[in-house]
Amino acid sequence: MLRACWFLALALGTALACPRTGLAWGGASHVAITRAACETLPPWQKELLGTQLAGLVHRYCLIPDQVYTDRENARFAMMDSRPGVRYILNLHLPGPPPENLEVLQYFVEKAVAALRAGRVADAARYMGTVCHLVEDYGSPAHVVPEDNMFTLWQQFLPPPEEMKGVLLHGPIENGTFQIRLKDYRPRLLGTSVPEASWRLLHRIHEAILYVRATTVPIIRGLYAGDHKTVDAQQRKAARFDAQVVADALYTILCLGTKRFAPAEVEQLQRVEITRFFPLEAPKLYYPQSQFFGRPYWGYPRVGFTLAEGKRPVPLRLRLRQGEQIREHEIPNGISAGMGRRLTFLLPEGVFQRFEVTAGLHAQLGAQGKVQFAVLGDGKVLQRIVLSGSEPARRLECDIRGVTRLALALESKTSQSQHNYAIWAAPTLIKAPAAKGAP
Repeated sequence: MLRACWFLALALGTALACPRTGLAWGGASHVAITRAACETLPPWQKELLGTQLAGLVHRYCLIPDQVYTDRENARFAMMDSRPGVRYILNLHLPGPPPENLEVLQYFVEKAVAALRAGRVADAARYMGTVCHLVEDYGSPAHVVPEDNMFTLWQQFLPPPEEMKGVLLHGPIENGTFQIRLKDYRPRLLGTSVPEASWRLLHRIHEAILYVRATTVPIIRGLYAGDHKTVDAQQRKAARFDAQVVADALYTILCLGTKRFAPAEVEQLQRVEITRFFPLEAPKLYYPQSQFFGRPYWGYPRVGFTLAEGKRPVPLRLRLRQGEQIREHEIPNGISAGMGRRLTFLLPEGVFQRFEVTAGLHAQLGAQGKVQFAVLGDGKVLQRIVLSGSEPARRLECDIRGVTRLALALESKTSQSQHNYAIWAAPTLIKAPAAKGAP
């Protein structure tokens, strides 16, 4: 994560001399990824940045790594809430999601405020800090929780004799490759800073999960001296990283100018959180403390349940349609166990309503009985008890002012082996936009 100053100087020189080539996360990869992201921006945004676009690509995305050597720009990677702290670890390695969201929102807000005040140079520097955070979180060397030097991993994947004792962080993120996004079109992540920062956090989560799949192939490639595989996996990770950076830059510039396409605004009105990780999975996986027993052994699952903890079974609910009750397969739902909450972090002042369909699996849960509860900041918003013989029920809640939304399950029968509970299509809904407003 910490780059040597001489290496950064070398990396910058290389980037300037070879505008289409950069190193991996060892240094100028920040330049390469930021450049690829900036190439996707629409012409009006490039024109807005003007000469600061080159600064963003070649210098500002490196500010968090250079806070001790580039004192002129160090303040653009510092926070008012952390006075005197020059090197903020959250700009390089993810911490708990609420902390990550706080840091993201701070720097997005700073960039947007600077743009609205006409201080494009300051905005570009804050945008560079946001780029750096996104890029470091999505680096193959940064996505293994609490082991970014890979000392534990080397116990599971023993290195060859010539690499014993070598810290893998540098080799995993160092290399040379070209990266371009071609026809990628950046996404608008929100029409307010809280919404955009929150959605950006979840885009980063997607990048972390995607990049984790490249880490073991990179390690195996390094062990085998297979530089072709290492290069291919690094480029694969960098491309996804660059897409998220593009979304972040595009959104900040839209927010800073209050310029939004109506179709993009409409797409933001509803968001389904089925595949969002709750706070109970702070490192994007469920820890042992979240393991539950009956009706099956395991953790919450998306899109399926495990019959007796062994056999994946599609989610199915009995739904009322007029006077009839019919079984339907549920593609977007969460199966969960009793006594475990799923708590989702919400952006402040963005969403007005929450909707979810609750019920027991049409076949596996026929003899079960479960209490379903939706809570907002610890307060019960909706609570119902359903048996497996009843159709699933639609729950609607007012969530204005809520920043922690929890889904909780409790067994209401001694036959808990039948409590195959399902939360189907949990969806957050914004208030309708006023006419003529984003």
